[in-house]
Amino acid sequence: MAAAAAVAWLRAAVLLFVAQVTCEYGMVRVVSEMGGPKGKDYCILYNPQWAHLPHDLGKASLLQLRDWTASMLCSPSDLPAKGFSNQIPLVTRGNCTFYEKVRLAQGSGARGLLIISKETLVPPGGNKTQYEEIGIPVALLSHKDMVDIFKSFGRAVRAALYAPNEPLLDYNMVIIFIMAVGTVAIGGYWAGSRDVRKRYMKHKRDDGPEKQEDEAVDVTPVMTCVFVVMCCSMLVLLYYFYDHLVYVIIGIFCLASSTGLYSCLSPLVQRLPFGKCRWAWILQDALGIAFCLYMLKTIRLPTFKACTLLLLVLFIYDVFFVFITPFLTKSGNSIMVEVATGPTDSATHEKLPMVLKVPRLNTSPLALCDRPFSLLGFGDILVPGLLVAYCHRFDIQVQSSRIYFVACTIAYGIGLLVTFMALALMQRGQPALLYLVPCTLTTSGALALWRRELGMFWTGSGFAKDIPQPSWAPAAAQGPQPPKESEATLSQQPPGEAQVLPALPAERPPELTEPKGVAGVSTQEPVGLSGASA
Repeated sequence: MAAAAAVAWLRAAVLLFVAQVTCEYGMVRVVSEMGGPKGKDYCILYNPQWAHLPHDLGKASLLQLRDWTASMLCSPSDLPAKGFSNQIPLVTRGNCTFYEKVRLAQGSGARGLLIISKETLVPPGGNKTQYEEIGIPVALLSHKDMVDIFKSFGRAVRAALYAPNEPLLDYNMVIIFIMAVGTVAIGGYWAGSRDVRKRYMKHKRDDGPEKQEDEAVDVTPVMTCVFVVMCCSMLVLLYYFYDHLVYVIIGIFCLASSTGLYSCLSPLVQRLPFGKCRWAWILQDALGIAFCLYMLKTIRLPTFKACTLLLLVLFIYDVFFVFITPFLTKSGNSIMVEVATGPTDSATHEKLPMVLKVPRLNTSPLALCDRPFSLLGFGDILVPGLLVAYCHRFDIQVQSSRIYFVACTIAYGIGLLVTFMALALMQRGQPALLYLVPCTLTTSGALALWRRELGMFWTGSGFAKDIPQPSWAPAAAQGPQPPKESEATLSQQPPGEAQVLPALPAERPPELTEPKGVAGVSTQEPVGLSGASA
């Protein structure tokens, strides 16, 4: 029974893989026969098993586009009297199979077929015998794009179908890499330096009120478990109730990122620059980076054991929701990818802002149709960033010249590069923590083992209880303290005399009553004891 279930699961996985392979995005270049505006590309979804499209636009035939959407093209009576000789007809989807439509179009002389759909685009399927019979390309075009074509170019238009190759990597990955690694490095450095500065402030004497700073939150194992359960629950709820919860997430993001932006940039920012909508991703990324920096400064993992627990649990969470959930959903889509990119059938068409996003810099079918932006989730920055912050604090406490911080930051960058390589090779969304967690955890643990500090690094016991004070601080704390009245009087002495006051009461108090020579007298004369007693 178990073997039969395993075979059925494997067969479903193979069918899903085949469906993804045979469904490809292409482009249709539309130009006006009357001259007019420059040509424009529109997205199409086609099945290469019907007929392959040329990869180069120069090798694609520019043919007349004929509007035949008044007909479903399901019977010979739907054909025009003179046929579709050397044309690409536009017909409405429905009432019959894709094969029946394309067979009639090919028989009437058409060089291609575009099926207009008001619903979600699906690959035009068929069987092996039908694929062998058909020799013209068939693709689906959205009704919205058809309306835009005739509105922009008029009715007399020509079109060319082609499918350029997808580049392995888009140049926008460089921008995402710089933003992610920079945020992790700055956030980790800031968090570690802030923690050490707070320890120094405990030893500083100040008569005035101390400056209040935001308290860091130490993450406990219970908090880690609660956080992961909340993440799983919210992700599933978003998958099933996306249109209702998307505005809640946007509101939370606005509040949290505004707090982070104020915390990071309040001395510099006087007002926020709002630009055109197509540049809105810049503002979103700025808010996102500020949010990540604020969280890295506020949340603190006290031990490497806590870091390991959090990263491993979220590692499993990320892998499960990206690679396993496609076999559990009816659509065969990953819950994580579906929520991050926004469902295709969403009524709101809103996107979750909890990602860094950069528009693709190439002109490819994938960028035009499905993924105009490259995305990196905040979790892929915050989770390894907390480990980087811990490494920096440990560096400073054990005086290791920030070797842990630098090594962990470099490991994060390498893990991100591996993620990009996996994305390019598999051409599908990747769980970044699958690559980031092993790189950062392994590097940090191996470095601690090599330096024979693994025990201290694991438990956090290497953190010094008392940080050494600056050279001037112990002198004020040693020996008997002078009375408050003396301090008040001494502070009124001339500048030249006051320079030697702090050392005398603490270093040589016996000489105040029993001078033993000229040196002792000459030492005490500038102090002005008579003035103090008077």
